[in-house]
Amino acid sequence: MRTILYRSSAIALTAAVLAAGPVWAEKTLTIGMTAADIPRTSGQPDQGFEGNRFTGIPMYDALTHWDLSSETEASGIVPGLATAWEVNPDDTTKWTFTLREGVTFHDGSPFNAEAVVWNVQKVLDETALHFAPDQVGATKSRMPTLASARAIDDLTVELTTTQPDSFLPLNMTMLFMASPTHWQALYDAVDAAITDPKERAAAAWTAFTFDPSGTGPFEGDLFVPRERFEMVKNEAYWDPARTPTIDRVVLVPLPDSNARTAALLSGQVDWIEAPAPDAIPRIQSEGNVIYSNPQPHVWPWQLSFHEGSPWLDKRVRHAANLCVNREELQVLLGGYMGIPKGSVEPGHPWWGNPSFDIRYDPDTARALMSEAGFSADNPVQVKVQTSASGSGQMQPVTMNEYVQQSLADCFFDVELDVLEWNTVFTNWRKGAADESARGAHAINVSFATMDPFFAMVRFVSTETFPPVSNNWGLFGNDEFDALIADARTSFADADRDAALARLHTRIVEEAPFVWIAHDVGPRAMSPKVGNVTQPKNWFIDIAPMTIEE
Repeated sequence: MRTILYRSSAIALTAAVLAAGPVWAEKTLTIGMTAADIPRTSGQPDQGFEGNRFTGIPMYDALTHWDLSSETEASGIVPGLATAWEVNPDDTTKWTFTLREGVTFHDGSPFNAEAVVWNVQKVLDETALHFAPDQVGATKSRMPTLASARAIDDLTVELTTTQPDSFLPLNMTMLFMASPTHWQALYDAVDAAITDPKERAAAAWTAFTFDPSGTGPFEGDLFVPRERFEMVKNEAYWDPARTPTIDRVVLVPLPDSNARTAALLSGQVDWIEAPAPDAIPRIQSEGNVIYSNPQPHVWPWQLSFHEGSPWLDKRVRHAANLCVNREELQVLLGGYMGIPKGSVEPGHPWWGNPSFDIRYDPDTARALMSEAGFSADNPVQVKVQTSASGSGQMQPVTMNEYVQQSLADCFFDVELDVLEWNTVFTNWRKGAADESARGAHAINVSFATMDPFFAMVRFVSTETFPPVSNNWGLFGNDEFDALIADARTSFADADRDAALARLHTRIVEEAPFVWIAHDVGPRAMSPKVGNVTQPKNWFIDIAPMTIEE
C-alpha cells in the first residue's frame, strides 16, 4: 500500500525529516537533489534531466535505454522494453520495435504493444481520454517527429514519424512506459460527482502521481509534496543485473548547495548532487567520496535572435565567446568543469573542422566589439535569464556572476535575471519572443549532448521553434535545415556522423551560444554507498548500487 502525505510548509518539514534521520531497518539510500521540488512521478518527469535521473529511470523503462554501465566508454543505447528495432527500407518514416516478453507493470498488469500505443497517445493524441497536457512539453519537445504508434501484435509495435528520422531510437529513451491498466482503475475510482471526462482524466493523473506504476527497478511508495519521495525495490524486475539490493530510496529537494553539503556532513543524506566547490576538501576529509567524469553536457548561454537582440551581430557573439577565461573559472570551481570548444569536443565523430576557435582572447574580443560600435563608454546591454539551482546547472549564480564580470572587460553590461529552476526550464520551451523571457537576450539552461537531436538539432532548426522544442533563441535558416535533413536521412552510422560533423562545424562558426563549460557531474557520496558507476553520460543508474547500514 502506497502512502500519500500532505504538508503546508515544505521548508520546515524538509528540515524535520532530515533531523529525524533514518527510521527504517531497511537498507535506505537518501539523496539530496538540486531540484527545489520533487520531479513529476507520473511517467514523464519535469525538473529537467534530474527528474529523469531520479523519478524516471528508477521507476520506469523506455523502449531503449542508455548504457550506464561503463566509466570509460561513451554511452550508447541498448535494448530496454524493446529487444530489437529496424526502419522500414521502403518507407523510412516507419519503424518496427520488437517488445520484451514477460514484463509486468508494478500493479501486475502486462506490458505489451497496446501499452506502448497508450503511452504514445498520452503525449501526442489530444483526443485520447488519458491525454496528459502537463506531460507534453517535457516529452514531445524531445521527440518531435514521432507521430503515432500502431500495435501489430502483442509484442510488436510500429512507430511512424512525420519525416525520415534516423535519430528515433535515441529519442525513444525519453518516453517512459506507465501502466494503462492502473491509470484506468484510478480514472474509474474518481468521484462520480465529477462527470466531465477531461476533469476525470486530470484527477486520475493526479492520483497516478501519488500512486505511480511503471516497470522499473523501483516502485513509488510514499510522497510528501515538496518534501520527499520514497521508492522501494521491485524484486520482480525483469533485468537481474538491475534488480536492486537497496530496499528504499528517499529523494529530498535541497536546492541550496550549502544545505546539501551540511546534510551530507551530518549524515542526514548519503548522496548530494553538485556539492559546493569550496566545500569539497572538507567533504573528502571526512571520508566521503567525490565522483565525477567528463559528460556529454554543455553549460552555455543560448542567445536570442529575436528582433532587436544584440546577438544578431556575429561579431558580438564571437566576442563574448572570446572574453571568458574558462581556465580561471575551472580553478574557481575546484577543477570540476571541462573547457568547451563547441557542443562536442575535438576528436568526437561530430566535431568537424570549425574555422572559429573558442578560446580566451580578450584583445580580439574588444576589437570585434569596437567594430560593432561598442566601447567602455558605450557597452552593449545584455540580459540573461538563469536559475538559482537545478538539474545540470552546476553552480549557476557563482558561474554567471563570474561571466558577468569577465564580459565587462569587453564592453558588455550584463544583467542577470535569476529565477526558480523549473520556471526557467519551462520558459526555455516558450522562446525569446514570449513574455516569459522578461526581456532576456539569452537564457542559461544546460543541456545534454548524448544524441544528435539533444546536442544540436533542437537548437538550430526552424522546425523546432517554440513550442515545438527548445530553439529558444529562434535561430535557423535554410542552410541549417538542409544540414539537419542530411543527417536525419542518413541511416548508416558513418554517413550520419559525417553529416553531423558538417552541422557542428557551422554551429560553432555561427555561434548561437556562448559556450562556457562542460559539466563533469560532481556528486558526493557517503563511503557507505557502493558499486557506483559514474558513466560518461548525464544519467546514472541507482539500481545496481549498494549501501551498508
